[in-house]
Amino acid sequence: MDLQPEFTPAAGDSVFAAGRGRSNTTWQVLQGDCREAATELTPGSINTVITSPPYYWQRDYEVSGQFGLEPTIDGFVQNLVDAFAAIRPALADDGSVFLNLGDTYYSAKGKPHGQDNKHRSRRLPGLRAVDGPGLGLPRKSLIGIPWRVALAMQADGWTLRSAIIWVRNSAIPEPTSKDRPWRKYEHIFQFSKSPRYYFDRAGLEGEEDVWYIEPDRKSLARGTHYAPYPRALVERCISIGCPEGGTVLDPFLGGGTTMYVAEEMGRSSVGVELNPSFCGLVADNMTKITAE
Repeated sequence: MDLQPEFTPAAGDSVFAAGRGRSNTTWQVLQGDCREAATELTPGSINTVITSPPYYWQRDYEVSGQFGLEPTIDGFVQNLVDAFAAIRPALADDGSVFLNLGDTYYSAKGKPHGQDNKHRSRRLPGLRAVDGPGLGLPRKSLIGIPWRVALAMQADGWTLRSAIIWVRNSAIPEPTSKDRPWRKYEHIFQFSKSPRYYFDRAGLEGEEDVWYIEPDRKSLARGTHYAPYPRALVERCISIGCPEGGTVLDPFLGGGTTMYVAEEMGRSSVGVELNPSFCGLVADNMTKITAE
């Protein structure tokens, strides 16, 4: 079985920047909707997908067509299912997907939050869908977004192999939540395209499906991107899911953490990002990293 498909750069209107790394690697930043940009990737050229899409109604990234601000839960779930369906042809037959996704509460208060500090810091446009009526859930419900997406992807043909718990002991407290435990973990779902796929157990470092990884205090992605995940989390996903010399894809690139770590670990990388400002940030950082 060929664990390292030959990498062929994307060719199309989505290419924002590209370059060569320090260890015979390549990197590319594609700008646009990942459902469209994925069609420019060579079939079977990606070994591993590692990503954290925008969470449902948690941030406004101020770009038209962004994921996460859909008016309905089903709309958000379906958009993610469609995104991974578009990516699937580019994934090698023995490839895996690692999907980090947080949850959201439904308040149903129905009041605008334009002057509320919490919502202003998130730059959310007035009334959030999860604050208004009509979602069909009891008020104060945890929506269950991660599992809704996971089961929808399973129904779309993906094999759900693991529901990893990422424990974040030093995560931001939730002092306004006085009648429930604060959230201290998120899910990382592992999907495979085929029953047999690349997996290196040694990369788990003995933690199996509960990972204790602290948020990064310093990151190239911080300051310009709102929610970068830890480098150590990406390192582990690459260690267990991407062979040496392989290629990693992040279809929701954001601040670029996935690409930075992939380069440091000797993997080629492709990132897709809708926001051109983030594309510029990542391209500049990758140019500096690979020149060192």
